[in-house]
Amino acid sequence: MAAGKSTIGKKLARKLGVKFYDVDDMVVTEHGPVSDIFYAQGEQQFRKYEYEAICKALDSEPGIIALGGGAVTYDESLKVLKKRAYRVFVKVPPEQILGRLRRSHTVRPLIGATPSLSKIKELYTARMPRYSHSDYVVEAQDMSTAQVVDQIAQWLHKKNIKL
Repeated sequence: MAAGKSTIGKKLARKLGVKFYDVDDMVVTEHGPVSDIFYAQGEQQFRKYEYEAICKALDSEPGIIALGGGAVTYDESLKVLKKRAYRVFVKVPPEQILGRLRRSHTVRPLIGATPSLSKIKELYTARMPRYSHSDYVVEAQDMSTAQVVDQIAQWLHKKNIKL
């Protein structure tokens, strides 16, 4: 949630010369705006669409996949990601997320039009057990996008992970 996953993912994919997949964009292309799906069909249906998009990306050519912040809350998504992908958590503190959300023009369905630190912390706390099981965690609080991209690329190289 507002950790910069899409921006980082695009830049990392470009640096590595691989394809980039944005799961939210894939869902929007197939089913319409995220907020419309949440309001008309509910979060559970959105998570199913998200899972389908994740599977489609995993079945395509290798690359970088940017997930929505809540993707790993859906058990099937987490299961397939654990089995078929390397998972990187870009860890940004809730206060920084709040600042980013306040500057954003996108309304996040689980946060609402007026983001609050308490709501962000509530979601963050609920999701943290799933985030913390990532293969790699980037403590990104004081890092630029370029630094985060470089750190992930270095980790991939060190682990001899080829995409």
